[in-house]
Amino acid sequence: MPHEKLKNYLQQVLPMSIEKATQITETFSIKEVTKNTYLIEEGKICNTSHFIVDGFARMYTFDTNGNDVTTMIFGNSMFANDFTSFFKREPASENLITMTDCVTCYLSFEDLQKNFHTIPEFREFGRMMLINNCINLKKRMLSMIQQTGEQRYAHLMEAHPEILQNIPLKNIASYLGVTDTSLSRIRRDFATKN
Repeated sequence: MPHEKLKNYLQQVLPMSIEKATQITETFSIKEVTKNTYLIEEGKICNTSHFIVDGFARMYTFDTNGNDVTTMIFGNSMFANDFTSFFKREPASENLITMTDCVTCYLSFEDLQKNFHTIPEFREFGRMMLINNCINLKKRMLSMIQQTGEQRYAHLMEAHPEILQNIPLKNIASYLGVTDTSLSRIRRDFATKN
């Protein structure tokens, strides 16, 4: 089942034959991870990239005042890693922790390099993932500048409503760039409108 979900994801991002998708997914290992487990720790090199089959995780760091700030929330059918640490082989600047029990398909850096050199479809998939990640990062950056907290919340509700049931509100607030109090007000306003 986990490999099937990954195989479907590969084919959505980059259409390829079942045989090639199967060949790629077989290079991934499966891991069951309990809630509150660190998949990446700040200061350590990220050696694995995780495809989340089931569950939720969040990436976070600390601001200059020592406040915990959520930089990314990962749910089903999303790849989670510290891209800079993973690809540049340098210590991670963020933490990745599971917020629920999770099932992941993961790939080591060494296996990823082997796939890049031996499976052209995987290389093209990696290129598409890089492009998609750059686009998503740019959209997130612009949303923090051009949108209100209400607009960012509305987008999150529309795109990933399951996050709201599985991630604590304080983490969602920091991800949206608003205070806990502001998020409570935004949620109240949305509840009265609907």
